[in-house]
Amino acid sequence: MSYDEGLAERIRDVVADRQGVIEKKMFGGVAFLLEGRMFCGIVKEDLMVRVGPVDHAAALGEAHTRPMDFNGKPMVGYIYVAPPGLESDLGLRRWVEQGAAFVATMGPKGQTATRATAKKGKVAIKKPTAKKETAKKAPSKVKGR
Repeated sequence: MSYDEGLAERIRDVVADRQGVIEKKMFGGVAFLLEGRMFCGIVKEDLMVRVGPVDHAAALGEAHTRPMDFNGKPMVGYIYVAPPGLESDLGLRRWVEQGAAFVATMGPKGQTATRATAKKGKVAIKKPTAKKETAKKAPSKVKGR
């Protein structure tokens, strides 16, 4: 599977001044990650944008968008933008920056937001919990021995 290299170059121009962005070949296309979290990518000729669960419905109300259904199952928080929605540099920049803005709320990879707060648009970092020590039971004595 190939992807639109011209679109990739335009995205590179948009993110050129942003710190922490890397490009990674994924799913037969290319993805752009901020602090290890994917915020946009290209699958064939479509732009994939991670808009988050709160903005998902509004993003789907925009022209030239559809749900991301990479494996036949729609993924809430991700959308595809078809090429007509990316014709202007301003339109492309808006989508790329929206994706980057969403993942920036999540913090660096390795710090996970709870699902409940992410759905509300608020991101809280889970704190590591200490494991409870459990008392080991003494082996039970078998009667008759």
